[in-house]
Formats: sequence, C-alpha cells, structure tokens
Amino acid sequence: MVSSLVRRLGVRHLALAEDAVQDALLRALEVWKFGRAPDHPAAWLMRAAWNRALDLLRRQDRAARLVPELTTSLASAGSEAVETARHAIEDDELRMMFSCCDPALGRSAQVAVILKYLCGFSVQEIAQAFLAAEATVEKQLFRARRALCEQGALFEVRDPSQVRERLPAVHNAIYLLFNEGYHGSHPQRAVREDLCFEAMRLGLLLSHLPPAAVPETQALLALFCLLSARLAARMDDRGHLLLLAEQDRRRWDRELLEEGLRRLDLSAEGEALTAWHLEAAIAARHALATSFAETDWTSIRQLYDLLLRLRPTPVVALNRAIAIGMAEGPEAGLTAIARIEDRARLESYPFLPAASAEFELRAGRPRRAAELLRAALRLTRNPAEEEVLRRKLALAERGAGGAANGALQG
Repeated sequence: MVSSLVRRLGVRHLALAEDAVQDALLRALEVWKFGRAPDHPAAWLMRAAWNRALDLLRRQDRAARLVPELTTSLASAGSEAVETARHAIEDDELRMMFSCCDPALGRSAQVAVILKYLCGFSVQEIAQAFLAAEATVEKQLFRARRALCEQGALFEVRDPSQVRERLPAVHNAIYLLFNEGYHGSHPQRAVREDLCFEAMRLGLLLSHLPPAAVPETQALLALFCLLSARLAARMDDRGHLLLLAEQDRRRWDRELLEEGLRRLDLSAEGEALTAWHLEAAIAARHALATSFAETDWTSIRQLYDLLLRLRPTPVVALNRAIAIGMAEGPEAGLTAIARIEDRARLESYPFLPAASAEFELRAGRPRRAAELLRAALRLTRNPAEEEVLRRKLALAERGAGGAANGALQG
C-alpha cells in the first residue's frame, strides 16, 4: 500500500503515504468490528488510504495545486494502459526498491530505506540486521528520507544499465528480508514464513526482469529455495524451534530442494563468484547430507573460507568458526571464535556465547558451557530462542558432554 501511494504521490511524500496507510488500517479496525468486512478489503483499505492522503495534502501549502492533479490520477488509475516498455518493472514494490537505491545514498542507507518503508521493518529490526545502534539507523533513515524527498517525482528505472547499477542494493534488501523471516528478531515469532515467501516472490520478479536475470539473482533464489525447504521442519508441534540436528529431514520440501539445486546450477553461468553463490552452496551441502552426522563439514568450512574473503563480517566469521569446530573438533572451534575480528559488534548477539558453549560442552566442560549459556539467555530476542538455549543449559547442568547437536544450525 505504501509503495502504491508513493508511486502516485512521489517520493517526496513517502512519510505522508506511510501515515495515510496507518490511518486507513486503524480506521478499518474501528469500522469493521461493527459489521462484516467489505467484500474487497484490500480495495477498501487502498481507497481509504488514498482519501486520507488527499486529506493530509489539503492541509499543506501546495494542496490547491496538487489535489486536482492527484484526483485525476486516481480516476485514471483503473484504466492505465498495459506497460509495454521491455524493461519496465511491473511490480510496485520492486519498482520502489529500485527507486530507493539512488546512487546519491550510501549502500547501507539504500537498504535501510527499503527495509523500513517497503518491507515494514522497525528501526530495531534494521539495527539488528546491520549489527548497528538504533540511534545510528534513525539518523541514517532521516538523512536518506530527506535526500529522497528532494528527488520530487518517483524515479522510474528503465535503463538496463541503471537496473544493474542498483541491483546489488536490491539483492541485499531482499536477502535481509528473507533472513528476518528465517532467523527473526520478532519478539514473538522466531520464524516468519510470510517474509521468506515475500522475499522469494521478489526474487522471482527479478529473475523475470531481463537486466536483473543475472547469475547473482539465480544464486539468491537458490539460497531462498534451499532454506525454505526446511521451514516445515524448523518448529515442532508445540512451537519449539528445532536445530538442524533435531529436524526430521523427511519433512523437508523435496520440490523446493530440487528447485534450489536447479537454480544453483543456473547461477554457475558466467564468471562471477558472489556471496550469494557461496551461501547457496553451503545450503546445498546441508540439503545433500542424508543426516546431520553425515554433513560434509570440511567442504562447508572451505566455502566459509571463501565467503569470509568476500564478506568479512563477524557473523560470517562466527559461522566459519562453527564449521571449523564441527570439522576439526571443539578446541579448534573455540580457537577460531577467539580469533574473530571486530567481536565487539557481536556483544549483543546471543549466538556468540551459545556457539562457545556448544564447543565447551563437546569438550567435556559443562560448567563453563552453562556459564556461557546463561550469558546467551540474557541476550535472546524471542521465546523460541530462549527455549532452545534453556534446553542446552539443562544439558550442561546435567554435566553431559559430547552433545554435537549444532548450536546455531537451523
């Protein structure tokens, strides 16, 4: 809804569009409870949001000139001719994503704007995705919104070279959207299938847009398919999060796995090797293992070595350390964790102490593992994460060692 309004109002009215949509949703909550919902609730909400936007514009200085113009736009919206330009982006949200990737903004600012205004992320969720302070994200969004408002009209992306220029930021935003669904920071929902499938939908749209149908897009889709195949097995009947070692692989979606492997093959065309290729290859190694015990951790560790060169972040370094520990033993894993650069950025990340606890437990030091798990519990973001760590803590407190069940693998 925000995307559709901004397409008509212009980027300069982005904040107004967001206010109008929120008002329309609140109005629906007030009105619909007194009777049945309209036959076409989405259309009702869109019209209510549009009317609210016009009301808000009437209060602004330039309303006298803008309102007749916008009313004409609304009247013609239902009869707009089919877009015939070969490279036109047909999806409002995808069009807005490319429009927000103004080269005048830094890459992280582009992604933050997309996540906030088009994907509905909170400032807290964006900060967690970037491992940044919320105040930093707030300032970044303020500056980015001001820069976009100065654009005036919404920028339509038609030139293939401009699509390719902005494509990396769009890829990154869709990836973070998927990641929030798969490893959610939501206080009540650790797994959000709706976000995962929305990211897949946007990825498919990209794959049908000729300038964006590049190997990197195929690799990103491969990653989404391979991870989404596990969704049905990630929660048990009581809503508890299941680690990779605990999942019933018979519940993995075989069609999605096959589609992911097919997309991974397609991504091999061309000479580029990107982080998306490597992440998809890691997911494929897990998908091809018949059981957790038969996982090819040596191969996964080698892929993480390459990934860390392309994306030298502390989270990638932590995942690499876990692969080292699983391939070479707990002491090697602990040494790799201790050597992570910029560990300060992980100080609020619950999986750093949890990973160390896993290896301490495997090394036969349950007391130290319990200390680390208690530290991790203080950092959890939702009840599902807390429940997983409490299971691990109970194991450590019983003095059990050698429990190789993958602290972070899901």
